[in-house]
Amino acid sequence: MIDAIDYILDGSNWSGAGGLGEQLSQQVLLTVVSLAICLLVGIPLAMWLGHIGRGGTLAINISNMGRAVPVFAVLVILSVGPVGTDVLGPFGRAGLATLISLVLFGLPPIITNTYVGMREVDRDMVEAARGMGMTEWRLFRRVELPTALPVILNGIRIALIQIWATATIAALVAGPGLGNTITEGFANSRYYEVVAGSILVAVAAIVLEGIAVLVERSADPMRHARREPSDPANRSASAVAS
Repeated sequence: MIDAIDYILDGSNWSGAGGLGEQLSQQVLLTVVSLAICLLVGIPLAMWLGHIGRGGTLAINISNMGRAVPVFAVLVILSVGPVGTDVLGPFGRAGLATLISLVLFGLPPIITNTYVGMREVDRDMVEAARGMGMTEWRLFRRVELPTALPVILNGIRIALIQIWATATIAALVAGPGLGNTITEGFANSRYYEVVAGSILVAVAAIVLEGIAVLVERSADPMRHARREPSDPANRSASAVAS
């Protein structure tokens, strides 16, 4: 463990091509882009299905089938197939195969939580809003989305951590990321490198979890509504009533 900490604290290991700094930036890029694709694909689809109340069960079952297939198996199949291990710009070798694998792995929690969040909105409240003459877009924006947002954000947080942790497998097909430190450590029996790479992945996951929780809390409109103080007139009325 001490050797692993020394390896992390050694500045020379962070500089240059293939250093920890480059590997960390590669993994961050893979995670951010993969999550962005998941959001662009999964959120609108699941919101629409949740709003109309049709096809959601099928979509969830199909997306959850991805959890039954090992991500490494998908990555290997894509790498030896038509996608190959060609370099994809800043995503490095086997970049496209890695991105597709991570997106397939990150979609299930986003689709599931978004659809469930939309369907858990009180149906009586929805019908009352329709009865008041709200358009479908206004109903979605003012009633369904604020109510479902906490569940949706929770799904995004789960997907973020899963994608980050799983991105290390890219190194198994000569891809980028911190997994290279781990695989090279195993290959050369330098187990302090294995521990060092694992520590960096774990610490970064904890940091990302904390950031995601803060974003989740700050973006939750229902949480703000519960904490928002009443106006002075209401406080005065409450004081008189008491």
